[in-house]
Amino acid sequence: MSDNIETYGQMQAFASLREPAWHQLGTVFDEEVSTSEMLELAYLNDWDVRLVEVQTPYPFYKSAFYVVRDSPFTKTPEVLGIVGERYNEFQNEELLAFGDNLLHGGGRWETAGSIKNGTVVFASLALDRETVLDPNGVADVVNNYLLLNTSHNGSISIQASITPVRVVCSNTLNMALSGVKQTFKIRHTATSTGRVAQAREALNLANTYIDAFEEEAKALFEAEVTNDLFRKIVETAYPMPDTNTKGAMTKWMNKTDLIDSIYASNTTKDIAGTAWGTFQAMSERLDWFRSPRKGDAENLFAAASGFDPVTNAEKARLLKIVKTLALV
Repeated sequence: MSDNIETYGQMQAFASLREPAWHQLGTVFDEEVSTSEMLELAYLNDWDVRLVEVQTPYPFYKSAFYVVRDSPFTKTPEVLGIVGERYNEFQNEELLAFGDNLLHGGGRWETAGSIKNGTVVFASLALDRETVLDPNGVADVVNNYLLLNTSHNGSISIQASITPVRVVCSNTLNMALSGVKQTFKIRHTATSTGRVAQAREALNLANTYIDAFEEEAKALFEAEVTNDLFRKIVETAYPMPDTNTKGAMTKWMNKTDLIDSIYASNTTKDIAGTAWGTFQAMSERLDWFRSPRKGDAENLFAAASGFDPVTNAEKARLLKIVKTLALV
């Protein structure tokens, strides 16, 4: 995790729109659409993903293949990656063919697109179920999504993740819960029966995860965190450096001061004094207050969407610290 953390105007302004980060990465659908319509509107249809053998002067080498697609804008061939002979290419239409069965199960396509020059494809399905903490008080709302992603370069399989997003600040809450799956692989199948089975499995896993998430979120919300305990949690997560080597103390103060300011801000002040609010402040910093490298914001939005395993692991670490110190 980079220590180059500061208020990043574009990310902060986008966060104020109260929309998930993946909205910035793809096409947002204002009306309900079918899977085929979603693919067309997001420029994910008719890519004609195919393998082209890499020609080498050494025939004893194992075969390698370029993964090629037709650009959705220019219709010219583009190389997405190089894979081995066991790789099976799939069209975006095939990868998301089970989607219409998900729509019938209580959801709607909200966003879809591609990142990393077309190598990664994603789509988000807004689920009908929301979580409301303290409904008669602060009414902190969390919306739930099924986030699908895969690659055309062999880097990741077809994956689905249940992704809660806190509405007031659009924090992506990738909370790893004991004994409950949050992310699982989607099997590729051409049969209609297989698509129905996958849709049912995805929705069943989503409801199971949301049940467990609501229980854990409620426990965090009900756990009191005093100012002293808040400071202890922050300094446990980010210990004060022993020396000021290369500005280490300045970086640490900037980091902890930023967490303090988020904790007191409009997005968190109503839930300050709780373990839930503490985790939200630390999570919000990761999602919305980082600087892009070389002006490229795509990686930041991808991380805030839950596509970056390093960011997800850091959130899991922070959640563990909050639970260890606050849930006693």
